[in-house]
Formats: sequence, C-alpha cells, structure tokens
Amino acid sequence: MTLLRLTSPVPGVVRPLSAVPDEVFAGEMVGPGVALEPDRNGRQDVLAPCDGVVGALHPHAFALELDDGRGVLVHVGIDTVTLAGLGFDLRVERGQRVRAGQVVLTWSPVDVAAAGLSTMCPVIALQGDPAAVTSSVADGDHVDAGQALLEWAPAP
Repeated sequence: MTLLRLTSPVPGVVRPLSAVPDEVFAGEMVGPGVALEPDRNGRQDVLAPCDGVVGALHPHAFALELDDGRGVLVHVGIDTVTLAGLGFDLRVERGQRVRAGQVVLTWSPVDVAAAGLSTMCPVIALQGDPAAVTSSVADGDHVDAGQALLEWAPAP
C-alpha cells in the first residue's frame, strides 16, 4: 500500500464528520473522513475522489474499490435515498474503472435542500484506521472539486 490522496468530489466547505446529521457518519461507524457542505449553485458534477473500480453504486452514493483492497465511500446528501434517485443522474456503471476527477454522477444540492434534506456529503475511508487518515484542509475551508482533501496512510 502507498499513501492515498483523495480529492474533493464536489466544491464546498469542509466540515468534520461529527457535523453530519446522521449518527452512522458522525460516529465514524463506517470509517474516518470529512464532510463537505456543497456549494448550492444548481446542478453539480460529483467526481471520483481517487482511481478505483465502482463497487456499490446508487443514485445518491457510491463506493470505489481500490487495487490495494481499500475502499472509499462518497455519500451525496443525507437521507437522499428517500428521493429514490429523483434529481440524480448516474454517469458510470457498477464495475467500471474510474480515474480521480471523473464524473460519477450529477445532482442538484438546491433541489435536495428544497426537499428539506441535508446536502452534506461525507467522504469516508471505509474501515480505515482513524490515525491513518488526515485532512489536507482545515475545517471551514472552501475546496474546489478535484482539490486535495484527505490523505490515507498505509497500514503500518
């Protein structure tokens, strides 16, 4: 394993996972990471944060499987599963190899907020050791899509 650098899937403000209004993410039950409060400027592309194979794929979330066995989850909004895909457009297929920065799906944070749902987007190092995952940006900083977000060190 090597140091994995994850980039931001959306433009927005970096927040700690503890700020996500979902105890699974806030409690880091699926792994450490950060959340993004995305810019609300109409339709928006959600980019792959690293190279990998699309494992799980839903209109509101996807997980990438990396060649070294690690996994990265991007969840687009909270409780957005209740929208049953409405307003989300998938741009890849399950099993497809993607490159960092490739568009995985498109959504509208404006529409999700209008539906009364949180637009927070957790980016998770699945089952990662919290001590091995560090943020490349400070809480409250604004990042552009594709900008460095997290580093995930290999297991000792």
